[in-house]
Amino acid sequence: MKVLGSPVFGSSPRGLFSYRKYWACRFGTAPFLPMSRAEMATLGWDSCDIILVTGDAYIDHPSFGMALIGRLLEAQGFRVGIISQPDWRSAASFRALGRPNLFFGVTAGNMDSMVNRYTADRKPRSDDAYTPNGEPNRRPDRAVVVYAQRCREAFPGSNVVIGSIEASLRRIAHYDYWSDKVRRSVLPDAKADLLIYGSAERAIVELAHRLAAGEPIDSIRDLRGTAFLVPRGWRPGDNWSEIDSTEVDTPGRLTRHADPYATVPASDREAPCMAGPTQAEHDDRSDRTQVIRLAAKPDRARTAIRLPSYEQVAADPVLYAHASRTFHLESNPGNARALIQAHGERDVWLNPPPIPLSTPEIDGVFAAPFQRRPHPAYGDAKIPAFEMIRFSINIMRGCFGGCTFCSITEHEGRIIQSRSEQSILHEIEEIRDKAPGFTGVISDLGGPTANMYRLACRDRKIESACRRLSCVFPGICSNLVTDHTPLVRLYRKARALPGVKKVLIGSGLRYDLAVRDPQYVRELVTHHVGGYLKIAPEHTEEGPLAHMMKPGMSSYDQFKAMFEKFSKEAGKEQYLIPYFIAAHPGTTDQDMLHLALWLKRNRFRLDQVQTFLPTPMAIATAMYHSRKNPLKKVSRESEPVDAVRGARQRRLHKAFLRYHDPENWPLLREALRAMGRADLIGNGLKHLVPAFQPPATGGRGVPSGRAQAPRRSIQDKVAERRSS
Repeated sequence: MKVLGSPVFGSSPRGLFSYRKYWACRFGTAPFLPMSRAEMATLGWDSCDIILVTGDAYIDHPSFGMALIGRLLEAQGFRVGIISQPDWRSAASFRALGRPNLFFGVTAGNMDSMVNRYTADRKPRSDDAYTPNGEPNRRPDRAVVVYAQRCREAFPGSNVVIGSIEASLRRIAHYDYWSDKVRRSVLPDAKADLLIYGSAERAIVELAHRLAAGEPIDSIRDLRGTAFLVPRGWRPGDNWSEIDSTEVDTPGRLTRHADPYATVPASDREAPCMAGPTQAEHDDRSDRTQVIRLAAKPDRARTAIRLPSYEQVAADPVLYAHASRTFHLESNPGNARALIQAHGERDVWLNPPPIPLSTPEIDGVFAAPFQRRPHPAYGDAKIPAFEMIRFSINIMRGCFGGCTFCSITEHEGRIIQSRSEQSILHEIEEIRDKAPGFTGVISDLGGPTANMYRLACRDRKIESACRRLSCVFPGICSNLVTDHTPLVRLYRKARALPGVKKVLIGSGLRYDLAVRDPQYVRELVTHHVGGYLKIAPEHTEEGPLAHMMKPGMSSYDQFKAMFEKFSKEAGKEQYLIPYFIAAHPGTTDQDMLHLALWLKRNRFRLDQVQTFLPTPMAIATAMYHSRKNPLKKVSRESEPVDAVRGARQRRLHKAFLRYHDPENWPLLREALRAMGRADLIGNGLKHLVPAFQPPATGGRGVPSGRAQAPRRSIQDKVAERRSS
């Protein structure tokens, strides 16, 4: 048995493309990864080495996870087949390509299946953007579990590996919004041999080569970014120690922190990261001192932290919040330790997160020969998610924003992995030369956040020691390089390419970073806005913003002033479209009222709005379930969090965002009277809602004002669901 230690969990992993290619590389590159036996026969294959099962339609494009992973494994020499949106009611569809020689790789798709299928009100959605013609009900609830079980039924004894965002966010015991209870890790339910979480490239490539070399899957226990089930008390080797999570963050009385992952006062808007134990030794806050002293132990690479068991967190919301806090403290690949959580008589063991890809490695992943279109089996059917991204470019991955309601950081990590200019420009040329219907407009150069390209900590040692969850909350860290020059240079080169008429930015913008670099804002506003620019302040009030880990409205006001100034200089009439969240933990009715009044003052009439949806493992979800704040020390005495759980209150918070809709006026009048704000009911400009109710009330109200947000398209809806 290989012993886990510094060589395994170190910061210098084996190069992604340094492996000797598997012998099956002699078959060459497939035009599309095969979805049928007939396609396999055309390629000369008698079997697949790896079969990827996905809840999405197969689109051979780097924005779709199964295509990205499939082409990467193909580049390593393996024969990879795709089973797309199989009929899960029997095992027959899972036998379509035969038994895989190495393993089944199972994913729900680009999105969590429950987020994909249900609204924030737990109502079934009427469409599925990842299915031909948007047809709904083409995947089951909790698709990873169902697909993995069917793979086992189809071919008993085959290796089953689960991954992508649904498995990633359910790797430990987690609160499940749709059943309103804490569910155990997805591993025992799926009966999978291995779970790969986060960006899977390193783990899945090494796993494939080791299985191909004859190593049994149950002996492969040293891959970063993996989780697996083991007997209680199992250890990966000698000289390993286990510590209880209470030693990492002892539950106790609440100590108020401006930012729980930093040691600077709230007044310091450039809060530096925690660089090492010396700072902590001079910090008089015992809860932080203990964490950093443990981090300095020389045997850290052979230390595992035991979280409260599934049974404990399912029964005790305070322990759930404590486990969530501990889990997120161990999220930096530079210093994270292994985690253990008991599930009955077995342990779920989580190895530390994967080391991010280097620029040459991520360039190599995106350099695969993608067809950039759906598999021909779909004929002329339109797949809405593909229509959204067909002319867009993903330039980076990861996000260091740390927004508590968002799952991107839990999945992709907070360290930005950027592609090179050459790789991005080459992809634009590929679109120009090969993509049917290209009119010269690139719809997006972006990623999880539009303007984090090549932004990073100025010092790798500080980055490796840091235990903050956000580099930009409560203020932008002084160690964060915020120079947008590489991005400006990329924009200029992209729009200068022959045949490219316009390059738009469609990804969400982090405006608190943008205002640090007026040159970037000028470039963006002058050349890359198509009339409207979407940004997400999420709220206007300090309470909700603190629980979201989002910047205050002063950053928004500063960006808005720059946006309007540069738009005027460019001679363009352009508008900001802000997005807000209703019913987020930490939000009171009074907070929503103030937000509604802000919207009215600024003449915004939102058409569709986003209600907070608790997704597994997000910090805000822990707040929602436990009514405790994992951003601070958790105890039974710690201050409660306003969790907007009741259906009526959730409707009310959403109604405040749509104060102009006559259908919401009765509910708002009742609430305003109960809040002692009946003065806001009337027919004047100073009132929020009128005193009268029009007959045959319905529809969306009468739009007015140039700042009105346009109706959101299916593209906006898909982007919203993915951020969840």
